[in-house]
Amino acid sequence: MKITISGIVGSGKSTVSKMVAKKLGLQNFSVGGIMRQMAIERGVSLQELTEIAKHDKEIDFELDKRQRDLNNNEDFVMDSRLGFYFIPDSFKVFLRVDLQEAAKRIYGDNRSEENYADVEECLSFLKKRVESENIRYKKFYNIEFPSEESFDLIIDTTNKMPEEVVDEILKSVPKKGHYKNKS
Repeated sequence: MKITISGIVGSGKSTVSKMVAKKLGLQNFSVGGIMRQMAIERGVSLQELTEIAKHDKEIDFELDKRQRDLNNNEDFVMDSRLGFYFIPDSFKVFLRVDLQEAAKRIYGDNRSEENYADVEECLSFLKKRVESENIRYKKFYNIEFPSEESFDLIIDTTNKMPEEVVDEILKSVPKKGHYKNKS
């Protein structure tokens, strides 16, 4: 069983994917974690890598390669905005969230590689990041993100606790087989 969980930053992808993987006894992968690792390898912050990626397509291609390589695993849960695209035989989940709520979550997480003076600065960066990613996804893959029709399940996480989201996913995941190739 392969499950890909998508959504913008702050939607709960990482938290929810870890919880789903644990409940199902599956390995968990995080493309955000891969991107953070790439930033460390290059000696830059995540914000800086995001800005560099606007003009350096090799960053996206390296991230994509690392993500595609994960498809060699048989059973896993992965949080990735483009997991639905790179892992077409997965059960595809999209987590929708209000941008203001996403900014509050990110700011409240005190992520060591992301430093913001306040929620508003975080929201400003979040808007730029979403815009940058959408431009790159359109340019490199001809994908309108999020294209919600590409997903098997869509959940709005704005006013939900992670446990509620996990329960919805677990109730919706088919027990066997492959899923629609909607990408």
